[in-house]
Amino acid sequence: MIRVLIVDDSALMRKLITQMLEEDPEIKVEGFAINGRDAIEKARELKPDVITMDVNMPEMDGLTALQYIVEENLGRVLMLSSLTQEGAVTTFEAIELGAFDFVPKPGGTVSINIKQIKQELIEKVKAAAASRSRTIAARGKRDTKNTYMLNHGKRDDIYSPGSFKAIAIGISTGGPKTIMDVLPLIPEKINAAIFLVQHMPPTFTRQYAERLNNACSIKVTEVEAGMNVEKGVCYVGKGGYHLTIFKTENAAKIRLTQKPEHRFMPSVDVMMDSVLSAYGTNTIGVLMTGMGDDGASAMVKIKKAGGKTIAESEETAVVYGMPREAVERGGADYILPSYEIADKLVQLVEERE
Repeated sequence: MIRVLIVDDSALMRKLITQMLEEDPEIKVEGFAINGRDAIEKARELKPDVITMDVNMPEMDGLTALQYIVEENLGRVLMLSSLTQEGAVTTFEAIELGAFDFVPKPGGTVSINIKQIKQELIEKVKAAAASRSRTIAARGKRDTKNTYMLNHGKRDDIYSPGSFKAIAIGISTGGPKTIMDVLPLIPEKINAAIFLVQHMPPTFTRQYAERLNNACSIKVTEVEAGMNVEKGVCYVGKGGYHLTIFKTENAAKIRLTQKPEHRFMPSVDVMMDSVLSAYGTNTIGVLMTGMGDDGASAMVKIKKAGGKTIAESEETAVVYGMPREAVERGGADYILPSYEIADKLVQLVEERE
Protein backbone atom coordinates (compact mmCIF):
# COMPACT_ATOMS: atom_id res chain seq x y z
CA MET A 1 0.00 0.00 0.00
CA ILE A 2 1.36 3.41 -1.01
CA ARG A 3 0.86 5.92 1.80
CA VAL A 4 0.25 9.52 0.69
CA LEU A 5 0.19 12.89 2.47
CA ILE A 6 -1.77 15.60 0.64
CA VAL A 7 -0.63 19.20 1.16
CA ASP A 8 -3.01 21.91 -0.05
CA ASP A 9 -4.63 24.91 1.63
CA SER A 10 -7.89 24.31 -0.27
CA ALA A 11 -10.33 21.90 1.38
CA LEU A 12 -11.90 21.26 -2.02
CA MET A 13 -8.57 20.31 -3.56
CA ARG A 14 -7.74 17.99 -0.66
CA LYS A 15 -11.10 16.25 -1.11
CA LEU A 16 -10.82 15.87 -4.88
CA ILE A 17 -7.22 14.66 -4.79
CA THR A 18 -8.13 12.10 -2.14
CA GLN A 19 -11.05 10.81 -4.19
CA MET A 20 -8.88 10.41 -7.28
CA LEU A 21 -6.00 8.68 -5.54
CA GLU A 22 -8.11 6.29 -3.48
CA GLU A 23 -9.90 5.03 -6.58
CA ASP A 24 -6.70 3.03 -6.98
CA PRO A 25 -6.66 0.13 -4.49
CA GLU A 26 -2.88 0.40 -4.06
CA ILE A 27 -3.01 3.97 -2.70
CA LYS A 28 -4.06 5.14 0.77
CA VAL A 29 -4.25 8.81 1.80
CA GLU A 30 -2.81 8.88 5.31
CA GLY A 31 -3.35 12.54 6.12
CA PHE A 32 -3.57 16.18 5.10
CA ALA A 33 -1.64 19.39 5.65
CA ILE A 34 -2.92 22.92 5.03
CA ASN A 35 0.42 24.70 4.54
CA GLY A 36 4.14 24.05 4.34
CA ARG A 37 4.79 24.19 8.07
CA ASP A 38 1.96 21.75 8.72
CA ALA A 39 3.33 19.52 5.92
CA ILE A 40 6.71 19.18 7.64
CA GLU A 41 5.13 18.26 10.95
CA LYS A 42 2.72 15.75 9.37
CA ALA A 43 5.48 14.21 7.27
CA ARG A 44 7.63 13.69 10.37
CA GLU A 45 4.67 12.10 12.13
CA LEU A 46 3.20 9.96 9.34
CA LYS A 47 6.37 9.09 7.36
CA PRO A 48 4.46 8.85 4.05
CA ASP A 49 5.86 7.31 0.89
CA VAL A 50 4.73 10.22 -1.27
CA ILE A 51 3.71 13.82 -0.58
CA THR A 52 1.62 15.81 -3.07
CA MET A 53 2.60 19.43 -2.57
CA ASP A 54 0.77 22.59 -3.59
CA VAL A 55 3.00 25.61 -4.18
CA ASN A 56 1.12 28.72 -3.09
CA MET A 57 0.02 28.38 0.56
CA PRO A 58 -0.17 30.73 3.56
CA GLU A 59 2.40 30.79 6.40
CA MET A 60 4.92 28.60 4.54
CA ASP A 61 4.86 27.90 0.80
CA GLY A 62 5.51 24.59 -0.91
CA LEU A 63 9.05 25.38 -2.06
CA THR A 64 10.22 26.21 1.45
CA ALA A 65 8.59 23.09 2.89
CA LEU A 66 10.14 20.99 0.11
CA GLN A 67 13.64 21.91 1.24
CA TYR A 68 13.01 20.65 4.78
CA ILE A 69 11.35 17.47 3.53
CA VAL A 70 14.18 16.66 1.13
CA GLU A 71 16.83 17.43 3.75
CA GLU A 72 15.20 15.08 6.27
CA ASN A 73 14.23 12.49 3.62
CA LEU A 74 10.59 12.52 4.78
CA GLY A 75 9.10 11.24 1.50
CA ARG A 76 9.10 11.72 -2.26
CA VAL A 77 7.51 15.04 -3.17
CA LEU A 78 5.24 15.45 -6.19
CA MET A 79 4.55 19.11 -6.93
CA LEU A 80 1.09 20.18 -8.11
CA SER A 81 1.84 23.16 -10.36
CA SER A 82 -0.38 25.70 -12.09
CA LEU A 83 -0.24 25.74 -15.90
CA THR A 84 1.26 29.22 -16.19
CA GLN A 85 4.65 30.69 -17.02
CA GLU A 86 5.10 31.51 -13.33
CA GLY A 87 4.06 27.94 -12.51
CA ALA A 88 6.74 26.61 -14.86
CA VAL A 89 9.48 28.69 -13.22
CA THR A 90 8.45 27.51 -9.75
CA THR A 91 8.21 23.90 -10.90
CA PHE A 92 11.76 23.79 -12.20
CA GLU A 93 12.99 25.46 -9.03
CA ALA A 94 11.25 22.68 -7.10
CA ILE A 95 12.90 19.98 -9.18
CA GLU A 96 16.31 21.58 -8.65
CA LEU A 97 15.57 21.55 -4.90
CA GLY A 98 14.81 17.83 -4.96
CA ALA A 99 11.17 17.29 -5.93
CA PHE A 100 10.58 13.95 -7.63
CA ASP A 101 8.43 15.36 -10.43
CA PHE A 102 5.35 17.50 -11.01
CA VAL A 103 1.74 17.23 -12.14
CA PRO A 104 0.14 20.34 -13.66
CA LYS A 105 -3.19 21.54 -12.29
CA PRO A 106 -5.36 22.25 -15.35
CA GLY A 107 -7.24 25.16 -13.76
CA GLY A 108 -4.78 26.98 -11.53
CA THR A 109 -4.40 26.89 -7.75
CA VAL A 110 -8.01 25.83 -7.12
CA SER A 111 -8.83 23.60 -10.06
CA ILE A 112 -12.37 22.30 -10.46
CA ASN A 113 -11.12 20.42 -13.53
CA ILE A 114 -8.46 18.56 -11.59
CA LYS A 115 -9.99 15.17 -12.42
CA GLN A 116 -8.49 15.59 -15.89
CA ILE A 117 -5.11 14.69 -14.39
CA LYS A 118 -6.30 11.62 -12.48
CA GLN A 119 -4.39 9.05 -14.55
CA GLU A 120 -1.16 11.06 -14.57
CA LEU A 121 -1.39 11.75 -10.83
CA ILE A 122 -1.89 8.07 -9.96
CA GLU A 123 0.91 6.97 -12.28
CA LYS A 124 3.37 9.48 -10.86
CA VAL A 125 2.46 8.73 -7.25
CA LYS A 126 3.22 5.06 -7.97
CA ALA A 127 6.44 5.95 -9.76
CA ALA A 128 7.54 8.18 -6.87
CA ALA A 129 6.83 5.42 -4.35
CA ALA A 130 8.73 2.86 -6.43
CA SER A 131 11.74 5.14 -6.74
CA ARG A 132 11.82 5.67 -2.99
CA SER A 133 11.81 1.93 -2.33
CA ARG A 134 15.29 1.58 -3.75
CA THR A 135 18.46 3.58 -3.27
CA ILE A 136 19.98 4.88 -6.46
CA ALA A 137 23.54 4.88 -5.22
CA ALA A 138 24.80 5.15 -8.79
CA ARG A 139 23.99 8.86 -8.88
CA GLY A 140 26.90 9.49 -6.57
CA LYS A 141 29.24 8.05 -9.18
CA ARG A 142 28.39 10.51 -11.94
CA ASP A 143 31.09 13.02 -11.04
CA THR A 144 33.86 10.44 -11.36
CA LYS A 145 32.59 8.27 -14.20
CA ASN A 146 32.67 10.77 -17.07
CA THR A 147 36.29 9.87 -17.73
CA TYR A 148 36.27 10.79 -21.40
CA MET A 149 35.14 14.34 -20.65
CA LEU A 150 37.56 14.70 -17.76
CA ASN A 151 40.52 13.53 -19.84
CA HIS A 152 39.74 15.40 -23.05
CA GLY A 153 37.74 18.46 -22.01
CA LYS A 154 36.08 20.42 -24.83
CA ARG A 155 37.46 18.80 -27.98
CA ASP A 156 37.92 21.08 -31.00
CA ASP A 157 38.72 18.25 -33.40
CA ILE A 158 35.25 16.69 -33.19
CA TYR A 159 33.86 19.70 -35.05
CA SER A 160 34.83 18.08 -38.33
CA PRO A 161 33.73 19.41 -41.71
CA GLY A 162 31.10 17.72 -43.80
CA SER A 163 27.82 16.12 -42.77
CA PHE A 164 26.96 15.82 -39.10
CA LYS A 165 25.06 13.29 -37.05
CA ALA A 166 21.74 13.53 -35.23
CA ILE A 167 21.16 12.56 -31.61
CA ALA A 168 17.49 11.91 -30.76
CA ILE A 169 16.73 11.80 -27.02
CA GLY A 170 13.42 10.80 -25.47
CA ILE A 171 12.71 11.19 -21.75
CA SER A 172 9.68 11.53 -19.46
CA THR A 173 8.98 11.03 -15.74
CA GLY A 174 12.05 12.06 -13.74
CA GLY A 175 13.51 13.63 -16.87
CA PRO A 176 14.07 17.26 -15.86
CA LYS A 177 16.54 16.12 -13.22
CA THR A 178 18.08 13.12 -15.03
CA ILE A 179 18.79 15.00 -18.26
CA MET A 180 21.26 17.09 -16.26
CA ASP A 181 23.48 13.99 -16.14
CA VAL A 182 23.77 14.18 -19.93
CA LEU A 183 23.31 17.50 -21.73
CA PRO A 184 25.67 19.68 -19.62
CA LEU A 185 28.45 17.18 -20.42
CA ILE A 186 28.06 17.46 -24.20
CA PRO A 187 30.89 19.61 -25.61
CA GLU A 188 29.98 22.83 -27.37
CA LYS A 189 31.53 21.86 -30.69
CA ILE A 190 30.07 18.39 -31.01
CA ASN A 191 29.58 17.40 -34.64
CA ALA A 192 25.89 16.61 -34.18
CA ALA A 193 22.50 18.20 -33.81
CA ILE A 194 20.48 17.06 -30.79
CA PHE A 195 16.71 16.64 -30.68
CA LEU A 196 15.11 16.30 -27.24
CA VAL A 197 11.55 15.31 -26.45
CA GLN A 198 10.50 15.60 -22.81
CA HIS A 199 6.83 14.90 -22.07
CA MET A 200 5.69 18.25 -20.72
CA PRO A 201 2.75 20.71 -20.99
CA PRO A 202 2.91 23.47 -23.65
CA THR A 203 3.52 26.28 -21.15
CA PHE A 204 6.52 24.50 -19.63
CA THR A 205 8.83 23.65 -22.54
CA ARG A 206 10.18 27.14 -23.18
CA GLN A 207 11.23 27.57 -19.55
CA TYR A 208 12.67 24.04 -19.63
CA ALA A 209 14.79 24.88 -22.67
CA GLU A 210 15.98 28.15 -21.15
CA ARG A 211 17.12 26.42 -17.96
CA LEU A 212 18.95 23.76 -19.95
CA ASN A 213 20.59 26.45 -22.07
CA ASN A 214 21.94 28.12 -18.92
CA ALA A 215 23.40 24.81 -17.74
CA CYS A 216 24.95 23.58 -20.99
CA SER A 217 27.91 24.35 -23.25
CA ILE A 218 25.82 23.64 -26.33
CA LYS A 219 23.00 25.97 -27.30
CA VAL A 220 19.56 24.70 -26.18
CA THR A 221 16.39 26.17 -27.64
CA GLU A 222 12.69 25.40 -27.82
CA VAL A 223 11.87 24.59 -31.43
CA GLU A 224 9.95 26.89 -33.74
CA ALA A 225 8.57 25.94 -37.13
CA GLY A 226 11.01 26.51 -39.98
CA MET A 227 14.19 26.61 -37.87
CA ASN A 228 17.35 25.47 -39.68
CA VAL A 229 18.99 22.49 -38.00
CA GLU A 230 22.60 23.18 -37.00
CA LYS A 231 25.26 21.14 -35.25
CA GLY A 232 26.07 22.03 -31.67
CA VAL A 233 22.42 22.89 -30.95
CA CYS A 234 19.84 20.97 -28.91
CA TYR A 235 16.27 21.41 -30.15
CA VAL A 236 13.66 20.89 -27.42
CA GLY A 237 10.23 19.70 -28.55
CA LYS A 238 7.49 22.30 -28.11
CA GLY A 239 4.63 21.18 -25.85
CA GLY A 240 1.44 20.50 -27.80
CA TYR A 241 3.25 19.73 -31.09
CA HIS A 242 5.26 16.88 -32.58
CA LEU A 243 8.87 17.72 -33.44
CA THR A 244 9.66 16.54 -36.98
CA ILE A 245 12.41 17.19 -39.52
CA PHE A 246 12.28 17.77 -43.27
CA LYS A 247 15.14 18.28 -45.68
CA THR A 248 15.50 20.84 -48.45
CA GLU A 249 18.32 20.99 -51.00
CA ASN A 250 20.52 23.03 -48.68
CA ALA A 251 19.37 22.33 -45.12
CA ALA A 252 17.32 20.33 -42.66
CA LYS A 253 14.47 22.26 -41.08
CA ILE A 254 12.07 21.89 -38.16
CA ARG A 255 8.43 21.15 -38.84
CA LEU A 256 5.80 21.26 -36.08
CA THR A 257 2.63 19.22 -36.47
CA GLN A 258 -0.24 17.92 -34.37
CA LYS A 259 -0.64 14.78 -36.44
CA PRO A 260 -0.73 11.89 -35.82
CA GLU A 261 -2.90 11.95 -32.72
CA HIS A 262 -0.91 10.64 -29.78
CA ARG A 263 -1.20 10.57 -26.00
CA PHE A 264 1.97 12.66 -25.88
CA MET A 265 2.66 15.80 -27.89
CA PRO A 266 5.51 15.88 -28.54
CA SER A 267 5.95 12.12 -28.93
CA VAL A 268 9.35 10.43 -28.78
CA ASP A 269 8.36 7.85 -31.41
CA VAL A 270 7.21 10.52 -33.87
CA MET A 271 10.36 12.59 -33.36
CA MET A 272 12.75 9.63 -33.64
CA ASP A 273 11.02 8.28 -36.75
CA SER A 274 11.36 11.69 -38.40
CA VAL A 275 15.02 12.09 -37.42
CA LEU A 276 15.77 8.61 -38.77
CA SER A 277 14.09 9.47 -42.09
CA ALA A 278 16.25 12.59 -42.38
CA TYR A 279 19.60 11.28 -41.11
CA GLY A 280 19.49 7.53 -41.71
CA THR A 281 22.52 5.67 -40.34
CA ASN A 282 23.83 8.93 -38.85
CA THR A 283 21.05 8.75 -36.25
CA ILE A 284 21.80 7.99 -32.60
CA GLY A 285 18.73 7.22 -30.47
CA VAL A 286 18.69 7.64 -26.68
CA LEU A 287 15.79 6.56 -24.48
CA MET A 288 15.80 7.48 -20.82
CA THR A 289 13.63 7.43 -17.70
CA GLY A 290 9.86 7.45 -18.17
CA MET A 291 6.61 5.52 -17.90
CA GLY A 292 5.15 3.55 -20.79
CA ASP A 293 6.80 2.73 -24.11
CA ASP A 294 6.96 5.96 -26.13
CA GLY A 295 10.16 5.75 -28.19
CA ALA A 296 10.73 2.01 -27.87
CA SER A 297 9.43 1.16 -31.36
CA ALA A 298 11.51 3.93 -32.94
CA MET A 299 14.64 2.70 -31.14
CA VAL A 300 14.18 -0.70 -32.78
CA LYS A 301 13.85 1.00 -36.20
CA ILE A 302 17.00 3.08 -35.66
CA LYS A 303 19.02 0.02 -34.71
CA LYS A 304 17.71 -2.06 -37.64
CA ALA A 305 18.47 0.79 -40.03
CA GLY A 306 22.12 0.84 -38.96
CA GLY A 307 22.06 3.74 -36.51
CA LYS A 308 23.15 3.43 -32.88
CA THR A 309 20.95 3.30 -29.79
CA ILE A 310 21.42 3.82 -26.07
CA ALA A 311 18.92 2.91 -23.34
CA GLU A 312 19.34 4.20 -19.80
CA SER A 313 19.93 1.32 -17.38
CA GLU A 314 17.72 0.47 -14.43
CA GLU A 315 20.62 1.50 -12.21
CA THR A 316 19.81 5.20 -12.63
CA ALA A 317 16.40 5.37 -14.32
CA VAL A 318 13.91 7.02 -11.98
CA VAL A 319 11.23 5.04 -13.80
CA TYR A 320 12.52 2.05 -15.75
CA GLY A 321 9.63 1.95 -18.21
CA MET A 322 10.49 3.46 -21.60
CA PRO A 323 14.12 2.28 -21.65
CA ARG A 324 13.15 -1.20 -20.48
CA GLU A 325 10.70 -1.51 -23.38
CA ALA A 326 13.48 -0.60 -25.81
CA VAL A 327 15.81 -3.19 -24.25
CA GLU A 328 13.19 -5.96 -24.20
CA ARG A 329 12.30 -5.32 -27.86
CA GLY A 330 15.95 -5.56 -28.89
CA GLY A 331 16.27 -1.85 -29.61
CA ALA A 332 19.35 -1.02 -27.51
CA ASP A 333 22.96 -1.32 -28.66
CA TYR A 334 24.15 0.02 -25.30
CA ILE A 335 22.51 -0.05 -21.85
CA LEU A 336 24.15 2.60 -19.68
CA PRO A 337 23.59 4.55 -16.46
CA SER A 338 22.74 8.20 -17.06
CA TYR A 339 26.18 9.43 -16.03
CA GLU A 340 27.88 7.43 -18.84
CA ILE A 341 25.56 8.43 -21.69
CA ALA A 342 27.27 11.72 -22.62
CA ASP A 343 30.60 9.89 -22.75
CA LYS A 344 29.23 7.31 -25.17
CA LEU A 345 27.47 9.91 -27.32
CA VAL A 346 30.72 11.80 -27.94
CA GLN A 347 32.49 8.55 -28.86
CA LEU A 348 29.70 7.53 -31.28
CA VAL A 349 29.68 10.96 -32.93
CA GLU A 350 33.44 10.77 -33.47
CA GLU A 351 33.23 7.35 -35.12
CA ARG A 352 33.85 7.48 -38.84
CA GLU A 353 31.92 5.42 -41.32
